[in-house]
Amino acid sequence: MADAMIRVPAEVRDRLAVIAESRGTSIRTLVQEYAESTLTDEERRERAERTRAYLAEHFGVEVRDEESVAMGHRLREAFARQQGETAA
Repeated sequence: MADAMIRVPAEVRDRLAVIAESRGTSIRTLVQEYAESTLTDEERRERAERTRAYLAEHFGVEVRDEESVAMGHRLREAFARQQGETAA
């Protein structure tokens, strides 16, 4: 595997260095883990469709688009509240 250089502002590099150090790893590993664990829009859509199909097949639950959007909003709000509580 060939290495590649990614140019970012110094502030971003410094922040990544602090995060990596706090996790006992390198910036390289931190960026690699991010790239491997972050889904693209297409991957998210495919996963959502597989989940909908699974729920329909195994539980008889049909999830409509509106319900999916509403659940996404509720989950984001819950995560935001949790982050606020954790930071306090």
